[in-house]
Amino acid sequence: MEENIQLGLDLGKVCGKKVVGKFDGGQLSSDGGAIFLSRIEKEVGIIDRLCNTIMDRRDKRYIEHEYKELLSQRVYQIACNYEDANDCNTLRSDPALKVACGRLPEGSDLGSQATMTRLENVPRRTELYRMGIAFVDNYTASYSTPPQGIILDMDDTCDPTHGSQQLSLFNSYYDEQCYMPLHIYDGKSGQLILTVLRPGKRAKGVEIVAIVKRVIRQIRKKWPEVEIILRGDSHFSVPELHSWCLANSVHFVLGQTGNAILLEHGKSLLEQAELLHKESGEKVRLFKSFHYQANSWEQPLRVILKAEITEKGSNPRFLVTSFESCRASFIYDTVYCGRGTMENYIKAHKTHLHSDRTSCTKFEANQFRLFLHGAAYVLMHTLRTVGLKGTELAKAQFNTIQNKILKIGTRVEELVTKVRFHFPTNYPFKGLIGTLCKNLIFSTA
Repeated sequence: MEENIQLGLDLGKVCGKKVVGKFDGGQLSSDGGAIFLSRIEKEVGIIDRLCNTIMDRRDKRYIEHEYKELLSQRVYQIACNYEDANDCNTLRSDPALKVACGRLPEGSDLGSQATMTRLENVPRRTELYRMGIAFVDNYTASYSTPPQGIILDMDDTCDPTHGSQQLSLFNSYYDEQCYMPLHIYDGKSGQLILTVLRPGKRAKGVEIVAIVKRVIRQIRKKWPEVEIILRGDSHFSVPELHSWCLANSVHFVLGQTGNAILLEHGKSLLEQAELLHKESGEKVRLFKSFHYQANSWEQPLRVILKAEITEKGSNPRFLVTSFESCRASFIYDTVYCGRGTMENYIKAHKTHLHSDRTSCTKFEANQFRLFLHGAAYVLMHTLRTVGLKGTELAKAQFNTIQNKILKIGTRVEELVTKVRFHFPTNYPFKGLIGTLCKNLIFSTA
């Protein structure tokens, strides 16, 4: 570190004068916006909830960093686009991050990479289970009054692994070793409800039900009267999930893989659509519904067919649903296709917050990492929907918010009675910060 400070940089010339650089600016941070994350955490409390699930088994005489501080440090770093525990070594002295975690800028440093790695291996299975409950409770607590109905979107995603991680399996569909974490979001708001790390194989019906029923039962503890719609792709259309949903008053709209029997049911409609396409030359979409029972299903269920003909040929799609009276086109176009936004939620979680950094050896440690990235998602989602409400970034992607709001070069000054953040005089997004502070009930004095 001392060597970097003394390093001189030759940066050319301007107007006849030599331009040089040196790493001696003092208490400066490139992530001054981290202080906004700490303010959001005070309102949301997701880090507090996670911390309360972990039993601290350390000898109190040798503790320098409390778990709350370590969790905050790691989650804020992830939100600021520092995805690895190794980044703790270079960021532990960052003055803005120290203030966000509750330390003075001139006080002792935050946790190192070694400290953070030990933390990742602390939680046991029972504690991880309680963390999952904490995420669901955090979701329900975000509503001031119980909603009449919610939509739960679920999907899994490929998380490639490169090492000897426990339960990392070869997936022939993706042609690589991976995990297959399951994500569940609120389909209307995009809030993260839960993300569960899974082995690298497609989930079976019993496993899907085991996860879904725990989430829904936890939600209904707080909202016993809420109507729930479950949406998912065709690999979630399994008899175990159908039966559980019907027995527990949960509506579902799920993709359904086609087969010879279903295609025979839709043959006449597909022929009609093809005839209309030949006459008009335009894309044709027709809908019908019928009841169908596969051999493994306990009872007949309503299946919706979208008979689509384009210049590329026939494109029939099937859905299975518990809704009996709704128009088929409405179920397909409005209810089912609405889940397309979930890909953006997973993209934000996986690409912008790097939740695929599951490189620990132990499966439990990787699940804990996934929860830390999930907590960063909760804070970033709240920053966007609450802090930046009414601004041009109210629907921006997370990486845009990171670059414009969190990545602010800041001089942090510790005075006798206060800590002052000196943001750049010519910072181009002053108006956004003003609105953000107003929305978060900051004092702008």
